[in-house]
Amino acid sequence: MKAQSPWSRINPTHRGSGTQWTFGELQVPETRLDPENMAAPSGATCGMTERSVRERAPPLLTDLYQFTMAYAYWRAGRHREPAVFELFFRDNPFGGGFSLFAGLTDCLLFLRGFRFTEPDVEFLRSVLPPNTDPAYFHFLRGLDCSAVTLRSVAEGTVVFAREPLMEVEGPLAVVQLLETSLLCLVNYASLVCSNAARFRLAAGPGRKLLELGLRRAQGPDGGLTASRYTHIGGFDLTSNVQASFLFGVPIAGTMAHSYVTSFSSLEEVWPQTLVAVNGDGDPVDMISLTKGFLSQVCELLGADPGKIREGELAAFLSYAIAYPQNFLPVIDSYSVGCSGLLNFCAVAMALCELGYRPVGIRLDSGDLCRQSVDVRQVFRRCSEQFSVPAFNSLIIVGTNNISEQSISELNKKENEIDVVGVGTHLVTCTKQPSLGCVYKLVEVRGRPRMKISEDPKKSTVPGRKAVYRLMDSEGHPFLDLLCLKMEPPPEAGCLLTCYPLENGNSPATVTPAQVICLRQEVFSEGQITQPLCSAAESRAKVQSSLQALHPRHKRLQEPDSYTVALSEKLHNLVSELQKDSSSENNFLLAN
Repeated sequence: MKAQSPWSRINPTHRGSGTQWTFGELQVPETRLDPENMAAPSGATCGMTERSVRERAPPLLTDLYQFTMAYAYWRAGRHREPAVFELFFRDNPFGGGFSLFAGLTDCLLFLRGFRFTEPDVEFLRSVLPPNTDPAYFHFLRGLDCSAVTLRSVAEGTVVFAREPLMEVEGPLAVVQLLETSLLCLVNYASLVCSNAARFRLAAGPGRKLLELGLRRAQGPDGGLTASRYTHIGGFDLTSNVQASFLFGVPIAGTMAHSYVTSFSSLEEVWPQTLVAVNGDGDPVDMISLTKGFLSQVCELLGADPGKIREGELAAFLSYAIAYPQNFLPVIDSYSVGCSGLLNFCAVAMALCELGYRPVGIRLDSGDLCRQSVDVRQVFRRCSEQFSVPAFNSLIIVGTNNISEQSISELNKKENEIDVVGVGTHLVTCTKQPSLGCVYKLVEVRGRPRMKISEDPKKSTVPGRKAVYRLMDSEGHPFLDLLCLKMEPPPEAGCLLTCYPLENGNSPATVTPAQVICLRQEVFSEGQITQPLCSAAESRAKVQSSLQALHPRHKRLQEPDSYTVALSEKLHNLVSELQKDSSSENNFLLAN
């Protein structure tokens, strides 16, 4: 069975004067969910992903001070004390009103495989101070996460600043050692996923997005992580082959300028013939057939044949003969109007003559909006003049250092771009390089712990907590409430008093129409306790979570702040600890 072009799965549906695109087999969540794609990862896929995590994030992928602190705990006999850490970020990224939580699957696989090998321990022996007790290394060799419990927000959930996304509970030394690795697995994944969601909001639902940032990413792992989580965040396709292999992200590609400029003459086209799509008849001389169509196109458009680049035509012909069902060249290696578009039309018409369906073109420089309008007009004229209906469904891909701002501006101008390819500004998150997730201790031996800072934003919220999302009568979330773990949950329809974090000590009263518990236990006793999500499932979660969010919180510029608040009991605990801290300081100074 012949492999199908990824571009052939894009089907045009016309609305007014524009064209919108939906996918066939590779359905995006906002149109239709494919049950096969929505299934949990297969054993083989999960195994490859777990090996990938083990290779990318072994236990030594951490900061040295984690091992020195763990040693000090061990020397003091405190290493088995029950402790609780929380992972959160302090500010919503990109000046926006929300973030997306991502990286949970990798965290779970990391915890399940967390063990130090003999070479790991021997390396630590060589870098830690020589007076380190040798028994400590024996202790490390036997460590795993069998006593660790992880409670987490679901991957793909809309989240907000200063609310705990993950709660990590276990022996003090172990959960301390997990800090850097968990932050590494969550920080970039959440940031790039959030960035992709902003690009999707800027592009709107009708335009398809292609991620092609691997060559600009911060190393191979940055490229893989970006391809996976930009798809979850809203991108439809990636150019990254390894990401498609590991994570099942739909993949597509076009053609590079180097392929076009490598040709200089039609003599370099080989083979020169192509058999009709139905296999009937003798092979057809594509060069002669294309030359005939090129003359007709030049006459129709009043173009000067003397300006057409023969090497470009040779490149298009060679590629079309190799991939007649996947013909989508870049047409601006020289001049779009004088050469590239004319050559494309001629080759595309030759393919249509043999029953093939050309896909479209890519524009990579200049005024993409104006050029796309001009190109679409030529396609329509060719369709009418030469009775080639396939030209009405040709797609136009636009690439050229696309940013969130340029996509927003794209929507304000007349254009005919169906697919936007984004690289640098997407995967490098140029507007904000880091999400700034932190991992803070909130409880030891059952007693709440709090970091108290002169900067209120750097103070932590103590104690084990539950996190609830309060919904209004229209189904929009309007407040996330942090409660002490032992508190009864808020009830729908019941008035409650809370203390918004941004308002200090000023209370507010709210009545939720619905209450959702945001976190659940996902890892316990060395086992993952919830089914791992596929990329498609996480992507669907993103779409449903964003859809529920009120538009005022999704605005790309100057969004309304979303409220995260403390329950009355939690607020009182914070006040007590702050007061006690002040008293302790006075006691120390007085003695």
